[in-house]
Amino acid sequence: MAWLRLEQTPGVGNESARRLLAVFGLPEQIFAATHAALSEVVTARLAKALLTIPPDFQQQLDKTLAWQEQPDNLVLTLADADYPRSLLEIPDPPLMLYIKGRAELLDAATVAVVGSRNATVQGIRNAEQFSESLSNAGLCISSGLAAGIDAAAHQGALRGPGSTIAVIGTGADIVYPARNRNLAHLIADGGCIVSEYSLGTPALAPNFPRRNRIISGLAKGVLVVEAAAQSGSLITARMAAEQGREVFAIPGSIHSPLSKGCHQLIRQGAKLVESAQDILEELQLQSITLSAQKNSRGVNMETSDLGLLKEISFDPVHMDMLAGRTGIDIASLTTELLTLELSGQLEALPGGYYRRLA
Repeated sequence: MAWLRLEQTPGVGNESARRLLAVFGLPEQIFAATHAALSEVVTARLAKALLTIPPDFQQQLDKTLAWQEQPDNLVLTLADADYPRSLLEIPDPPLMLYIKGRAELLDAATVAVVGSRNATVQGIRNAEQFSESLSNAGLCISSGLAAGIDAAAHQGALRGPGSTIAVIGTGADIVYPARNRNLAHLIADGGCIVSEYSLGTPALAPNFPRRNRIISGLAKGVLVVEAAAQSGSLITARMAAEQGREVFAIPGSIHSPLSKGCHQLIRQGAKLVESAQDILEELQLQSITLSAQKNSRGVNMETSDLGLLKEISFDPVHMDMLAGRTGIDIASLTTELLTLELSGQLEALPGGYYRRLA
């Protein structure tokens, strides 16, 4: 496979590969060219590398061909008719895509949902609920299979017909992080896993920010659920803007570090959203009616004990302050707070702080 050889040649990146393809055509013609001809497009050193079969290439080729023969596995190149049209529009499309699952999802109407790996309970719930609602509206959800918001987005999307795409930063035969192994299997069965990296590629730090351009490139818009001021999710949002995609952000507490990135995006022109309906309307897609929200344990919020809950805001408040406001003794207060926490109506934070979730 000449495409794989081009990808495996040391020193060849996407930019140099595209220059070569523009001049010579298909990879087979690149490898048939002379050193002099190649040197007019790339450096003499890289021209020499192109005329040398990469080390272990045959082993990698055998592995790739064997993987491709397995059910629902597919390798696409830039020259294939089924290569996703949306990725052809971005400045740096991948040379090759390794796909596991429903490849047709790569051309579906898609919204990316990204955010912090160290998400809050409310952030997880928001990611799941927005993704499920968008999936029920027929939209596919793309994300990066990371812990936190990404995983929640995939889980929510799998509950609707739109399903989900996981764009990973390793080879398609590797699951990272390992804790998401079961989720990865669910996505491979009902959604799609895609990677631009050759099989066996381990989890390397530079690969994860780079794969973000594919997450946003597949989508009509990117929703940032929670993000710190220096979050990698902001890289995805920046790439989305550069690709001409819409950027959406969910606001949060001014005291929360994980709201700083979203607020920064909103100041820079991202659309503030409070519901999935806001995204559908902005993208001019068919409207949906969102079902009444219930917490994860099925407790209707109207039947909750609002006596204590009304004293707890969406910003963190300490237990001692609550005791002072309500006059409830600490033992009884602890019991009531635990009940509200178990019902999904508030979140316990380190140091004896609590905040309201709904």
